[in-house]
Amino acid sequence: MNIKNKLSVIYSLEQLSAENTVIHRLHPLNKLLFTFFFIVTVISFGRYDLDKMLPLIFYPAILIPLSQTPFALLLKRTLIVLPFCLFIGISNIILDRETALSIGNISVSYGLLSFFVIIFRAFLCVIAVLILIATTPFTDLTAGLRKLRIPEIFIIMFEMTYRYITVLFGEAASMHTSYTLRSAGKKGVVIGHAGSFIGCLLLRSFDRAERIYSAMRCRGYALGIKNKNKRNPRITDFIYCILICSLCLFFRLFDTGNFITVFLEKVL
Repeated sequence: MNIKNKLSVIYSLEQLSAENTVIHRLHPLNKLLFTFFFIVTVISFGRYDLDKMLPLIFYPAILIPLSQTPFALLLKRTLIVLPFCLFIGISNIILDRETALSIGNISVSYGLLSFFVIIFRAFLCVIAVLILIATTPFTDLTAGLRKLRIPEIFIIMFEMTYRYITVLFGEAASMHTSYTLRSAGKKGVVIGHAGSFIGCLLLRSFDRAERIYSAMRCRGYALGIKNKNKRNPRITDFIYCILICSLCLFFRLFDTGNFITVFLEKVL
């Protein structure tokens, strides 16, 4: 896969935000609020509370079908993060070997339990953010952040980083093509040329970004510009937000893990 194809993969989720489903039509501010509330709920559980966290699977189970977002696409993006969690959780398996529970003839240690909690927690948080990106246009997302009174400097940095990464990838693709045509069929960049290649890439990207920004200013762009397509939240927006937050609060406050544990012990 070449650089341009990889760039299209990065923005494949944003392209899904143009769909017209019930989740896409929700107000961005409400989606930001219940996504944040869900993530806070997930990370508030203890390191051994896997059985209590299992009911939180309701979030992707409900929002993915309603938003018609391909689960395979979300899972593929989520798997990128999981290897980092594996390295964190493996140490728990090695160091914490005390038996936490027994399911039939299978003994589960506290280390293994905390390992699964880390993986499941990361999965839920990442997939919640991916659903938000896949159902909310980028301009609406930043407009929602401004309504939440997030400092403007952070929003501008977020916008510029997200948008100008295309400039970096575009220049890298052009330079890689030029390098390949002049390298007599060699694959990739030679290590001895990597330093000058990266330096030229940064200079070319910076120069092109300056030209793009100057063109934007000539067309009326200003930092901190307000979103013109703003609308107030509707009753349905608040209903979805309150419903999802209430479910998160219910599963956090009430111990549903005992029912799951008893069920697994009877089945297995």
